[in-house]
Amino acid sequence: MKHVFLCGNPALDLACTLRARRTDRFETLYAPDRLDAWYVESGIADTLSPCGDADLTRAVAVREAIYALVTARLAGDGYDDGALALLNETARKPPVAPQLTPEGRWVAATPEQALSTVARHAVELLSGPDVPLMKECANPECTKIFIDRSRGGRREWCGMESCGNKIKAAAYRARKKEAAGAS
Repeated sequence: MKHVFLCGNPALDLACTLRARRTDRFETLYAPDRLDAWYVESGIADTLSPCGDADLTRAVAVREAIYALVTARLAGDGYDDGALALLNETARKPPVAPQLTPEGRWVAATPEQALSTVARHAVELLSGPDVPLMKECANPECTKIFIDRSRGGRREWCGMESCGNKIKAAAYRARKKEAAGAS
């Protein structure tokens, strides 16, 4: 299974690895090797020393802290002290360090470095100019938060393939049913 990166920021993409938080929760980081794959597929690292159970537990805790902080920011609420402390503690650790090789850029990382890099993305996001661009998907079943960089800022869904088409098709079927009932 490939991970999905629709959110526009690695911290938001990590936060969205637990899908459908309000309904049938679906965990995509169910094993350490899935976290390894996420770090590589996200572009955080090209190669990673394998994650263990403790790394997965830590990453899930940081993911939940990021989600709590982002949703608090969207709601205009204050930050949870525990979530804030965990994010800052993780961001203070050494991040990944890209290297230049004859073939180009290469990033080898430990799980701790990769998670620190994601935490730093969260700090930059929540303290930077993209805060007003953050939105939650308009699909009531979806809990993905994304950065809306569309022209006019009218993007409603995390992605057309995942949510937009589903909502538009349901609305079309409802209109057809209503029109058939009215005839």
